[in-house]
Amino acid sequence: MFVRYPKFIISLFLILSIAGTYLAVNRVQFEFDFEQFFPEGDEDLKFFLEFKERFEPDDNFLLVGIHREAGVFEQDFLKRVLNFSLEARRIEFEAPSPDSVDNLVYVNGTNDTGDSILLMRPVLSAQSLLQVEYPIKNPFTGFSTIPAIHLDDSTRYEKDKQKILADERLVDNFISEDAKTLVVVLKTVDNIGQKAASLMIADVKKLLKSHEFDDHHLLGRAFFQTEIVKLQIREFILSTVVSFFLVFIVMLFLFRRLWGIVVALVSILIGLLMFIGMLGIFARTLDTMALLYPIIMIIVATSDVIHVMSKYIDELQKGKSKFEAIQITIREIGMSIFLTSSTTAIGFLSLVTSRLIPIQQFGINAALGVMIAYISVVIFTTTILALFQKEQIIKLHDKPSLWVKWMDWVYNITKTHTRPILAGFAFLVVVCCIGISKVTTNTQFIKILPKGAEVTKDFLFFEQEFSGFRPFEIAVSIQGAYDANDFEVIQEIDKIEQHFKQYPAVKSMSSITGLYKTINQAYHTNSPEAFKLPENAQAFKKYQKLAKRMSKNGNFGILVSKDKKHTRISAKILDVGADNINKIREQSKQWIAENIDSEIIQTRSTGTGIIIDKNSSYIRDSLLQGLLFAILIISLMVAFIYKNIKMLIITLIPNMLPLLIAAAILGYANIPLEAGVAIVFAIIFGIAIDDTIHLLSKFKLTKDKGFDTEESIRITLQETGKALCLTTIILFFGFLSLLMSVNPPAITIGILISATLISALVCDLLIIPIMLRKWIP
Repeated sequence: MFVRYPKFIISLFLILSIAGTYLAVNRVQFEFDFEQFFPEGDEDLKFFLEFKERFEPDDNFLLVGIHREAGVFEQDFLKRVLNFSLEARRIEFEAPSPDSVDNLVYVNGTNDTGDSILLMRPVLSAQSLLQVEYPIKNPFTGFSTIPAIHLDDSTRYEKDKQKILADERLVDNFISEDAKTLVVVLKTVDNIGQKAASLMIADVKKLLKSHEFDDHHLLGRAFFQTEIVKLQIREFILSTVVSFFLVFIVMLFLFRRLWGIVVALVSILIGLLMFIGMLGIFARTLDTMALLYPIIMIIVATSDVIHVMSKYIDELQKGKSKFEAIQITIREIGMSIFLTSSTTAIGFLSLVTSRLIPIQQFGINAALGVMIAYISVVIFTTTILALFQKEQIIKLHDKPSLWVKWMDWVYNITKTHTRPILAGFAFLVVVCCIGISKVTTNTQFIKILPKGAEVTKDFLFFEQEFSGFRPFEIAVSIQGAYDANDFEVIQEIDKIEQHFKQYPAVKSMSSITGLYKTINQAYHTNSPEAFKLPENAQAFKKYQKLAKRMSKNGNFGILVSKDKKHTRISAKILDVGADNINKIREQSKQWIAENIDSEIIQTRSTGTGIIIDKNSSYIRDSLLQGLLFAILIISLMVAFIYKNIKMLIITLIPNMLPLLIAAAILGYANIPLEAGVAIVFAIIFGIAIDDTIHLLSKFKLTKDKGFDTEESIRITLQETGKALCLTTIILFFGFLSLLMSVNPPAITIGILISATLISALVCDLLIIPIMLRKWIP
């Protein structure tokens, strides 16, 4: 047996741990990318990618909101905003490993030592209210422009202010309705990487500080990436430290001997380091769900360690020698732990049915981690135990354990109060079903942002003062011989825009109609009331030539395709929830079908927002499929092991209730079912069924020794009940430690798992003995 070669085993695991640490430091990185949450193989995603190719992305921007409580129309303030926007365009830094060199983004430069380096310029353009100009028809010189703000003439600020606040193109885009905040829109490179985003945000903040803009707010993809990664690193470290502290407290209570605690903690640490090393081997990137890894590894490994050491201690107290106790432990507990580790791993692997890549990777990584913990505990822990004397591991005593008395009480309760127990569980099922009927998928972006963080405060600021963050896109396909500059096409697009204006959540709409409305306004002395389409085709035809000239000089390529057969209606929509946004889309789809001539244009909703929102429906489908897959595989395993259909039913029934309770909590607490929360069901089922397998495995072993059913139940509770309670306590507080997180989905996961694992233990201790008496002779 391997325990007879302790030097080799210990050296091997120490080498693997050191290698794991090295790989973790050098190859594991934290990352956050919106595209990770796009569902693979989706038709809407395919259409959106084509849309991006035809125009440009809808999230390659960074909004910089600069607030002045006394109002923005003050000359010094306005000049500083203008200088900031001009300097932001010139931000550059050493390029962090570019995939390709774009001359618009990268330039050659030198570092402080004179070496040639490649510099990245992530900001493609910077636009603010101070760069906006109005075209105006001049009877002598044709068309000319006037600035929206006459920067050098402060006497005109009041008139400028009135005109700007009456302009729907500027309010909520470049200036707030109360005229206390200006926005500088920085157009950034598409799909900006994590390192580049962090460097750019750091430089933007330096610029803001140099211009003495203390009250500022940021919103955009790059800012989200930077702040979320900081959160991930903080949460990963915090969850690791808190989990280890919790394990230390439990081990101190359990063993009351220094070396017993050291053996347990070192075993757990070895498993964790090997797991992180595995992530390094495959060069995994860690996302927002990574904070669960240390908790899962530490808690699962602790559960295995407790089962192994509890059995080892029990055998020592029976008078067995060290090697006899280890042999019995490996023989009786080793297989049981293998089964529970396998079922937990299968629970995590069920997540591969999701179309979301982060959830797939989380499931695979967690499943591998569970099996690494198993190998570490069964081989390393038992080998270490053989090196210590009995008294070094635990304080032995001859008196009956308090746990034995408690388990005898549980045994008697299940025997004398069968009907009340069953009635109570039946009532709980009814309550859960009512709660499940209340579950929604009306996810909101704000509910997944870290509480109290800068990124969350800034997000709320733009939601309240401007048009929010979520893009809302309508792709327009022009039919037949029409093109984007035809009067009929422009009229139909304008009808759609007017329809969307009835929805308060939809803001800041822009399309090619804005070009013709601007020209019409220019022909009418730039009057705000004239910002509308010309009333007839004759007037429109007069504008077409000018519109084509303006579109060549302007940035209209983002609104109209080169062949003039495709255009877009771009808007922002407030964070009112995925289900509510979907209602707006469905109602508008029906309105368009009834009121828009499909022989002129056809439309389709698209954009980053709709792709992410589709996660809701995929979550429901993949959740059901994943659970069914896990239940099927685990059922086949249990059926193969016990070769008894009744034992299969006994295994499954107590583990359905925790799933119902988790879903009911979502319903009663009005917590939307989103991607991060959905994983709890796989975790709950995979972990909850472990206790059931430990109980039934012990019951089977006891029955095989010749004991009758009643005595086997009593012995099983006495010898296994203690380990089940301790592991559940560790699991409960381990996942409850997520309450210290600032990440709302993590807090929800902590509450759900902690609450349902307690219910799983109660089900195992109360329901299983009743079912065994009823069905096993």
